[in-house]
Amino acid sequence: MSDAGDKNMAKKVTTVFFCQECGYETSKWMGQCPGCKQWNTLVEEKVSVTGSGMGGSAKTIAHKDAPKPVEISSISMEESDRISTKIEELDRVLGGGIIQGSLTLVGGDPGIVKSTLLLQVCRNLSGSGHKVLYISGEESLKQIKLRANRIGEFKENMLLLCETNLGLIEEAIKRTAPEVVIIDSIQTMYQEEVSSAPGSVSQVREATNVFMQLAKGLGISIFIVGHVTKEGTVAGPRVLEHMVDTVLYFEGDRHASYRILRGVKNRFGSTNEIGVFEMRKEGLVEVANPSEFMLNGKPIGASGSVVVCSVEGTRPILIEIQALVCRTNFGIPRRQTTGTDFNRVNLLMAVLEKRAGMQIGDCDAYVNIAGGMKINEPALDLGIILAIVSSFKNRPIDEKTICFGEVGLSGEVRAVSQAEQRVLEAKKLGYETVVLPKVSMEGLEPVQGIRMIGISGIGEAIDLI
Repeated sequence: MSDAGDKNMAKKVTTVFFCQECGYETSKWMGQCPGCKQWNTLVEEKVSVTGSGMGGSAKTIAHKDAPKPVEISSISMEESDRISTKIEELDRVLGGGIIQGSLTLVGGDPGIVKSTLLLQVCRNLSGSGHKVLYISGEESLKQIKLRANRIGEFKENMLLLCETNLGLIEEAIKRTAPEVVIIDSIQTMYQEEVSSAPGSVSQVREATNVFMQLAKGLGISIFIVGHVTKEGTVAGPRVLEHMVDTVLYFEGDRHASYRILRGVKNRFGSTNEIGVFEMRKEGLVEVANPSEFMLNGKPIGASGSVVVCSVEGTRPILIEIQALVCRTNFGIPRRQTTGTDFNRVNLLMAVLEKRAGMQIGDCDAYVNIAGGMKINEPALDLGIILAIVSSFKNRPIDEKTICFGEVGLSGEVRAVSQAEQRVLEAKKLGYETVVLPKVSMEGLEPVQGIRMIGISGIGEAIDLI
């Protein structure tokens, strides 16, 4: 048999069905994905498989240039190896700066200025002497330049490339040897060897794998922009988030002036760290004091409003919880939440009825986290309880009081972490009274100018109103 015949036999094209939501792979079509239980998400794609015998595998493994294991003590790692983006809020979320050879995924809704933030990073890095390559598959060079003019002046170390072919992009990266690469976006990239369309599960997975090899092999820091689905997760297979080192999500209303950048995965720093930005005509501007920013416009003397201290990553933030409780005009009362878990609010209202004897089962209840943040920390429980009680009894809570604590099903107030940092944050913004779990006061040093009230149950908290 000829060599051409051998090659044709070695290369086999098969049909595989991929789930567009989670990346589950199966050989036959099914109405419901066994992985994520979603309906009608499996799509058909052709995959080329190259077969090789055991002899070929053995030769590859026994190659003389195969990498050798090294001792961990011989590997040096210093904090100076990080590259600062000159944006403190972004550096905080990244864990102190950009790690050499890292792969970072940035996700968010359309129009929430993912590309604007990365352009600002490019401007700061190129101005510091770092070579940056910005690769766009969605905009032309003139469109990128037009957007860059609103941010400021760029140095000569900033390079632009408009391309979607992975082979050409890989060659350009190796030829220019930049320190940082921006890919905007991963859903537009395609590999010629993969027969499916750009943005499909196979193409996204293959593109991410190529960029991961480039980042680790050449020591280049790569940022990937990813589109999100209607559920708010990055479009493509879930394996995409497992392959990268860091996953950053933009939160907030695209029509509002603020933006919140949250780190949901970080191999080099704290997870769930957040950075707060304000959108202006010149780009994103850091918000140095998020607590003061979130409390801006808080009503004075209004019932159903209480300030709670939440901890996001390593940062304590004061936020306002608003509640509105009123008698319902329908047979079934309406419940609605914004910024926190709906089921958690229903649970806390049931605790109030059972443990505090409050008849609120026939009331409409609306709970809102002011400022647009999404927080599900258990420390908000006590604040939600007090806001609901304050609105139900129409009694305002003292303006100089904050609270935090987890509430159990028996009505007990349980301890939360980092109580000292929460109290110090309250003092920094001029608050005078802190209502906290009694067990959290053990070992807590007195803070000058702050009156700490320890409670063990929701009955004691309600008596304070």
